[in-house]
Amino acid sequence: MNRHKSIVILKCKIYKGGCYLKNDVSVISLFDGISCGRLAFDRAGIKVGSYKAFEIDKYAKAISRYNYPDIKQCGDVLDTDFSQFAGADFVIGGSPCTFWSIAKNNRETDKNGIGWELFVKFIEAVKIVKPKYFLYENVASMPKTIKEYITEEFETEPIMINSALVSAQQRKRLYWTNISKVKQPYNKGILLNDILENAVAWQDKSCCITEAYSEAFLFNTPKRKQRTIVAESIKSFQYDNKNIVYEPITEVGAALRTRRNKAGNFKHLEVRKDYKLNSLTTVLTDSMICQPIRVGTVGKGGQGERVYSVYGKTICMSANGGGKGAKTGLYKIDLPDGDYIIRKLTPVEAERSQTLPDNYTCFGIDDMGKKIRISNTQRYKCIGNGWTVDVIAHILSFTKNNINLSNNEPKGSFLMRRKID
Repeated sequence: MNRHKSIVILKCKIYKGGCYLKNDVSVISLFDGISCGRLAFDRAGIKVGSYKAFEIDKYAKAISRYNYPDIKQCGDVLDTDFSQFAGADFVIGGSPCTFWSIAKNNRETDKNGIGWELFVKFIEAVKIVKPKYFLYENVASMPKTIKEYITEEFETEPIMINSALVSAQQRKRLYWTNISKVKQPYNKGILLNDILENAVAWQDKSCCITEAYSEAFLFNTPKRKQRTIVAESIKSFQYDNKNIVYEPITEVGAALRTRRNKAGNFKHLEVRKDYKLNSLTTVLTDSMICQPIRVGTVGKGGQGERVYSVYGKTICMSANGGGKGAKTGLYKIDLPDGDYIIRKLTPVEAERSQTLPDNYTCFGIDDMGKKIRISNTQRYKCIGNGWTVDVIAHILSFTKNNINLSNNEPKGSFLMRRKID
């Protein structure tokens, strides 16, 4: 049975909002994920009195519970009567972009798909709840027809904001809102190298993080500008049976892409000049970074410690491989000033790319109330599905003139680090 049942759009106008708000605002968050929206309210200095979230992913909900125990989880957005939330101050959300993203083959281009059915639930919520403010987000690469349909429903043009202005990640998103006079964020000048734990940047800005980031491997970043990969700093390595001390050379942004000529497909290295990572996607290898090293071995030269050239064929992927190149091996990329190996972003680096606090996704509280550790695979997925917090906080900050704020101070930017409990 198809759970995405037919939904009829209510024939009423979107509430324009703009009224003064009380000190403790009430929020309805659809497709809430790991509650990046709640974190954005905190960061904008807006005190939240009630936050009701709609999410079905168990790991996302667990992370949300761990960070914000006061959030009420309301279940599936498709099975909800929004009239019970009438009068809430905010309705926020971003329905899954996978149905409309340019990265998806045969993506939906009209109102007959699941993507539109999910979006309609957001419209339904806004029209029934009549919030003071609404904020809807989705991917900028959506089909022109879908963009026009959404704009028609909201009766307002979207604002395109690139997360690169406030983070190390290239991530273009469209935002529809009745919050007035929203301007572009100030460029903070954050580069990939600013968020790395122990590596040198191959690209200066990260690719867009998506939920499939855990599946990243070398060729996603260079070929499709997806799934940021990084390379760890190695002070010494073995070359021609000699131990050599090697200091990293200056990092460089680059992308290895697949091109085609009469002879067939080939890999071509294109050096980046924008000092940013590619956008992080749900596919792990969509965004990568690297650090210099020569061909040879790392450590004892085990299966996961061998350095391979990109000019040869890729090694067989190992499901249980260990070492620095676990599962994928290490690959050498010949750049103008030397050779590089690559690795994936760590979960913490991925969090920083989305301007989340360090280790925000490390733990969760399950449905039984038990504290659990979240696997890296699920962390990457949840991070990729989330919002760039500082972008949302920036947009929300334009409502502050209409909020009677108490002594509630902003909690600062994502650069605040968290220790693991």
